[in-house]
Formats: sequence, structure tokens, C-alpha cells
Amino acid sequence: MPAREQGTAAKVLKLSNGHDMPAVGLGVWRMDAPAIRGLIHSAIRAGYRHFDCAAKYQNEAEVGDALAEAFEIGLIKREDLFITTKLWNSDHGHVVEACKDSLKKLQLDYLDLYLIHFPVATKHTGIGKTASALGDDGVLDINTTISLETTWHGMEDLVSMGLVRSIGISNYNILLTRDCLAYAKIKPSVNQIETHPYFQRDSLVKFCQKHGICVTAHTPLGGSTANTELFGSVSCLDDPVIKSLAEKYGKTPAQLVLRWGLQRNTVVIPKTSKVERLQENLAVVDFDISSEDMEKIKALDRNYRTNQPAKFWGIDIYA
Repeated sequence: MPAREQGTAAKVLKLSNGHDMPAVGLGVWRMDAPAIRGLIHSAIRAGYRHFDCAAKYQNEAEVGDALAEAFEIGLIKREDLFITTKLWNSDHGHVVEACKDSLKKLQLDYLDLYLIHFPVATKHTGIGKTASALGDDGVLDINTTISLETTWHGMEDLVSMGLVRSIGISNYNILLTRDCLAYAKIKPSVNQIETHPYFQRDSLVKFCQKHGICVTAHTPLGGSTANTELFGSVSCLDDPVIKSLAEKYGKTPAQLVLRWGLQRNTVVIPKTSKVERLQENLAVVDFDISSEDMEKIKALDRNYRTNQPAKFWGIDIYA
């Protein structure tokens, strides 16, 4: 990925395979099904062209209905959108079937990007069921017979079949990403990870970018309300330095943090269920954070992960 001068950020990032990826997207995690149609259509009208989905979110069918209607009424054309979804842990041995299931629910002929959601295979519970089966000990039932290499080659098959334009990984650390680069015939275009001012992961971000892997920041606002409710985490949006800098630039704390992410040459996919926030989260390309203020934000790093699936899985897969 070409380097950019500090203080600039692109509206679109070019992936290593030549495809363009909008730098700001809308994540649909925890969107209530009845509200999805209105949110998706409002987002398209506001200017969003990138939507981040996942089988695990259990709302692909509702997103698909909203997209199909948007195409039908001429709100947008399919080729003008970038749609991502993800392979769940329980479907690692069934990559093609799982992708086809997502495509059917989304009512699409192809995906712009398909990601391995987590670097762990778990007990299969049925295509698209996305359960996280626990063993008798209350710990996630991890399948030790399917390697990540095998799963990746299944992902590569999707490209050959024309079902997916780009493939990538998610929640991979440096060593797992390195391994993927070693065994891949088609290199991962994207690594989607949690990163925000309290969890900057500079080494991982720089490693990915050095090797032509675009970094997408899920949880780019530090989880905010959603992760506070689920995991009891603290959001960087309440940090006094963030608040002070936001006031300086005449922006909200969320806008400042999203802009910080863009100036790191990462893609950001904030999630919101509020129509009024859609435009706010897009309005982050009309100002630059100075190098001095970028350094102030850099100093806030706490190595603090807010998304903690161990709460539900009985095991910390990051250990």
C-alpha cells in the first residue's frame, strides 16, 4: 500500500489485488432486525458505500432485503457498494457452503470481501448456524483437526469460483498473519482487528501494511456503549485528551477518533443504530489532525482490548 504524508487520509484504499475499498464503512453488528432497512437506506443516502456484515451477526437476511430493495428502487447499484461478510468459527470445514449461505441471505451474486472471522475452528453446528458450542467443562469446543491453512485454501477456492473478489483475515496477530502469508497462494487483502486509541497495536498495523495487507479497524471507537454493555469496558471517547482535542478541531470525540484511524491509513467501520450519527461518522474527511496532536493520541495507548469473547467462550483465545 503506498505511503501517504502524515496528516492526509484517503476516502478509498486500494487493496493489494487492485480492488478499491471505501475507507469508512458501516458495521451492522447488533443492529436490531426491524431497524436495518431504514438504517441501510439512510446510510446509502448519506453516502455510505461500504457495509460490514458477518454470519455471526444473524442479520444477513435483513441486510439482504434492504439491499435488494435499494437496488430495485434505484437508490444504488450493486457495483457501487462494497459488501463484506465473514466465515464463522463453526464453519471452517465448510467454507464454500458457508459463503454460499451468506450470499443467499444477502441476495448477492458475489462478495467484495470475505473474512475468516476468528483464527479458530470450533465444533460444526450446521451451515450458517454460528453457534459457539461449549464442552461439558463450559469451555469453547475447539476443533483441533482443521488447520487455518486448510481454511485459507478454502477461501482461495471462493475467488477461483467467482463468489468473492477479495479474501482476508480477522483478529489475527503478527505470527498468524505471517503464517498466512507463507502458505497463501492468494495473499490476504485485509486483516480486520480491534484498534483504537486505547489499543493501538502499532506493531501489528505496521507489519500488515508493510506486507500489503490493509488493516480495517473494527471497534474503532473503543466499543463505546455496545462494549460497555457487553463487556463492562471503558471507552476512549471519554478520555479528557480526546475530548479536549475534539473541541479544538470543532468535532465530536467520535469524529476525532475516526479521523485518527484514517490518518493511520486504516479503514474504519463504526457501528451505529442512530440515523443522526450516520452523517456524523462520515464527516471525518474535511479536517487534518496535526502531527503534534497525533503524538498526543499515540501517548494514550493502554494495550486495552474491549472486545472479550472469553466472557462467552470460557477461554481466552488471545492467551
